[in-house]
Amino acid sequence: MMEVKQGRLPAVSFEQVQLKSRPEPLVQSHTRLGNTIYSTVQQQDYSASVWLSRRDKLEHSQQKCIVVFALVCCFAVLVALIFSAVDIWDEDEDGITEDNCSRDCRIVLVENIPEDVVFSDNGTTGLPLSVGLHTLLDLATRSVEIVSSHWALNSTDHESCAPAAKQGQYLFRRLLGLRAQQINLKLASDFINSTELNSLSENGAEVHYLNMTALTKGQFHSSFWVVDRQHMYIGSAGMDWRSLSKMKELGVIIYNCSCLVLDLRRIFSLYWHLEYKQYIPSFWSKRLTALYNKENALSLHLNSTQAHAYISSSPDTFCPKDRTRDIDAIFRVMQDAKKFIYVSITDYLPLINKSPHRYWSRIDGMLREALILRSIKVRLLISCWRQTHPLTFNFAWSLKTLCMELTNCTLEVKFFSPREQKDGTIQAINHNKFMVTDNSVYIGNFDWVGNEFAYNAGAGLVISQPRGVEERNATVVEQVKAAFLRDWYSRYTKSLQANKVPECGKNRISQSVPLKGSPDSVLDSMPDNMVDSGADGNDRNASL
Repeated sequence: MMEVKQGRLPAVSFEQVQLKSRPEPLVQSHTRLGNTIYSTVQQQDYSASVWLSRRDKLEHSQQKCIVVFALVCCFAVLVALIFSAVDIWDEDEDGITEDNCSRDCRIVLVENIPEDVVFSDNGTTGLPLSVGLHTLLDLATRSVEIVSSHWALNSTDHESCAPAAKQGQYLFRRLLGLRAQQINLKLASDFINSTELNSLSENGAEVHYLNMTALTKGQFHSSFWVVDRQHMYIGSAGMDWRSLSKMKELGVIIYNCSCLVLDLRRIFSLYWHLEYKQYIPSFWSKRLTALYNKENALSLHLNSTQAHAYISSSPDTFCPKDRTRDIDAIFRVMQDAKKFIYVSITDYLPLINKSPHRYWSRIDGMLREALILRSIKVRLLISCWRQTHPLTFNFAWSLKTLCMELTNCTLEVKFFSPREQKDGTIQAINHNKFMVTDNSVYIGNFDWVGNEFAYNAGAGLVISQPRGVEERNATVVEQVKAAFLRDWYSRYTKSLQANKVPECGKNRISQSVPLKGSPDSVLDSMPDNMVDSGADGNDRNASL
């Protein structure tokens, strides 16, 4: 009994003993381990998601930065282009558009014939230039815009005391009086040191100057008027009292022709907004785009006769979109000629007279093509004066020799000689700058010298017309032709003769460059660096 007591179990229930003796379940251990692993995975997943989210945000931020940077760059480039362009967005064209402008126009040929130049009784002359310019001022009600490089209407030079200077002085006084009539006067020129321009500016005129040396290394030779956006003048005369008295000039005045004037005024706007610029703009405003050109000429009526016209310009860098260059306008007029080409200019010299000197073949090659390949009759009327270059006679004779022994080739050259006065001054220099054919006329601001077209600023007018049905309805083409023939057959011209240089003015032209019979003699006498075979696409062998 005692052993049993010693060996009996403690006084607890069986369930309690069983619970105490049973080991801890493995499920709880696994659960805790699983929870730990799950928590770790959760933490790692969260960390990964946070990293991915941050990476996405970083990439998105970088993309935003790239886009913003690109936009800033584009904006900067746009601003630079805007500031480097000709900005005329505020320019008013008085509501005149291609759709509502006038095409029913009146045209008048204007000339200045010096008093001591007398033609035969049957010699026709145009309206005096001074009368025509005063007519434009009579019509002005709102604006007069003038482009001219020369300003010497009221010169203090001793020559201006002569009676011949009165026309220039009178015109200058009328320009001064425009302010009192509440008419806006705008002037564009490159002639900075001008007392006349300063005086006009003090009397209310707006004057803009072009730095042609910085822009093209050339000169400003443009000469035209725009009045009330309705009327225009274009021709050889500048604002010089000699152009109204002593110089022989030719141009046209066109009335009530806002379609053509609108296009010419775009060239004025181009000049106007080049003031203070030292470089050619990167691009031009759309308001400077040409409205008409050689491929799309303006159809209009001139003195009740159907015609086509457009404005050309130079140099190349001054030609915005669709503007025909002067040299291309001349080429087109020559190409369209069927029978003859008559040219009246002050100087003819197919050379670039800037270092390095080189042969400029464009016009010379065009004339050779017209003579040889198309049998067009060509006449050249060139001024003979103190500044005539000796090579002019060589080039002229070179052209003439092309027609030797050829039956269907006709080239004639004459020189219009000025009259020498007792005081040594030169009168009646032929300052005309035009070409007329059987169906077209080109009136420009340039002599036919390489420098003019390559570097200088100028404008030209091309008019194409059919022949007039009746004499009273003679077209402007026929009028210009009549003026050319009057000069051609006058007593003031001398024909080109072999091995004889005409006397020009007081001094005989230097004969250091002899005349030769070969058409290529002029080129053969030049050094190689004077022959231009570059941008024009014409080399020595390409010229006939």
